[in-house]
Amino acid sequence: MSANKGTPRTPQAAWRAVSEAVQATIDPIGMVAPLLHAQMAWLSHPQELSEALGGIATELWALQMHLWSRALGMQSADVELPHPNDTRFSDPLWSDSASWDIIKEWYLFITHRMQCMLYETPGLSSLERRRAAFWWRKWLNAVAPTNFLLTNPVALKLALETRGESLLKGLNNFIADFQAGDIQMTRPDDFAVGGNLATTPGKVVFRNYLLEVIHYTPTQGNIHETPIVIITPWINKFYVLDLDAKKSMVRFLVDQGFDVYITSWKNPTADMREVSFEDYLVDGIGQIVEAARGLSGAAKVHAVGYCIGGAALTAWLAWANAHYTPADVPVATMTLLATLVDYHKPGDIEVFLSEGTVRWLENSMAEKGYLDGKEMAAAFRLLRSNSLIWHYVVHGYLYGETPPPFDVLYWNMDATRMPAAMHGWYLRNFYLENRLIQPDAITLAGEKIDLGRIVQPLYAVSAEDDHIAPWRQAFCINNFVAGTRRFVLSSSGHILGIVNPVVRHSRREYRVASAERHDTADTWRERAGRHQGSWWQDWMSWLKPRSGRMVAAPPVVTAQYPALAEAPGVYVLER
Repeated sequence: MSANKGTPRTPQAAWRAVSEAVQATIDPIGMVAPLLHAQMAWLSHPQELSEALGGIATELWALQMHLWSRALGMQSADVELPHPNDTRFSDPLWSDSASWDIIKEWYLFITHRMQCMLYETPGLSSLERRRAAFWWRKWLNAVAPTNFLLTNPVALKLALETRGESLLKGLNNFIADFQAGDIQMTRPDDFAVGGNLATTPGKVVFRNYLLEVIHYTPTQGNIHETPIVIITPWINKFYVLDLDAKKSMVRFLVDQGFDVYITSWKNPTADMREVSFEDYLVDGIGQIVEAARGLSGAAKVHAVGYCIGGAALTAWLAWANAHYTPADVPVATMTLLATLVDYHKPGDIEVFLSEGTVRWLENSMAEKGYLDGKEMAAAFRLLRSNSLIWHYVVHGYLYGETPPPFDVLYWNMDATRMPAAMHGWYLRNFYLENRLIQPDAITLAGEKIDLGRIVQPLYAVSAEDDHIAPWRQAFCINNFVAGTRRFVLSSSGHILGIVNPVVRHSRREYRVASAERHDTADTWRERAGRHQGSWWQDWMSWLKPRSGRMVAAPPVVTAQYPALAEAPGVYVLER
């Protein structure tokens, strides 16, 4: 019998319909709906709910015994312990004082039990569970006792010791952040692009409406024949790879005897609303490759892509292998840094991604012509709210501390915009529909994109703690390209796992091994060699033998590619 308007709906189906209506009107980012789904799912499974509550009651008795012991002045081991990376309660005051220990234990008990129940919600998909747990975790992080003056013993003690000076400094920090419109994770006055950041010498040798090409001045008389072209992400500015002399990947490559070129993308304005993803490939990647070949005289380049720059480079190289004859493809090797091409499980960012969310973003971008980079930065910070939001609230407003100079955080605050057409297409085709890995599902610049056509040797780097491009998902690139593959798993996260300079007595480490089609991320990890230090050295050992003979360094500029500006150029300074 077919359903009709008179067919009764289950309470869960009715509740889901209500929550979807709420999302469409007042919850465009999908925060409320997953929590409503989880609540109704538990109410629809009374047996599972009863068992879960029974387990909590048993655990609550152990907590109550601990709290009574502390209240009576007796020693008792904590029942609830913070996660190893949770430093909010690291001060001894939270353990030494019975009163503060009781507050801490209650908060951790409620937090951990709520999270466990959400992850175990019956009748929901794993994605819905993760979304519900994510948003509830954000709320629990926000109401932590550490975030409020009267429930933070460290802040109260500091206020007494400084006679209120810490609170006055905190108020000044709050006013400064309010005027800036954002939490200042480091002081902007401590850095200047072209001053103490992005200092590697070079020239802007090409400029169009979309990018500047920077050609760096060689530091060696003889260099490797094959130049390096770096495709940076346009959701941030390029100088994360050229911070200061000690951290700069660009300077490292120049000192290793390479001829280096990098993209510096224009910060889009409303009049660039129609700029497409295809434009970034044709008028961006294609132009820097041709500039590098024209200046160096080399037939091919080593292409390096970072984050979305790596995804774009992968699509462009698949296009190039279809467009050119095999001998004429202008790329010798491809290096991908913290790059996703398979978006099936893109990490925590998936909590923001649904048809409703993307449609809401598209409407918002249609009004302005772009997505403001501060909005995206806020979303990424929300993924790690304790370390990237509440840490600065507590230390800045409650403790009155001035954030120390940190170049990576300054770069992170130096946000860019994204053209409406490009970003909407990217979200739909890559994140929502995962079409980049589907052979011939996307057509760009007249060619169907098939990653299986990529035969150039691949060197791919991911980072163990990367929450933007999770390493196991980044590993999936090895399932699609046809060339030889070497994969690296670096310690740290999305930025510091890549900005990983060679230093003495490094605390960093990496795993590296070739990758085969039959490998999974975990079987590869089991056999990969583990090394101390920076993966940059392993990269050089892989890249240099593929770089041709040593030749005289080419001129930085020529008549065809004249100097348009000194590095770091003018696009990077646009606000």
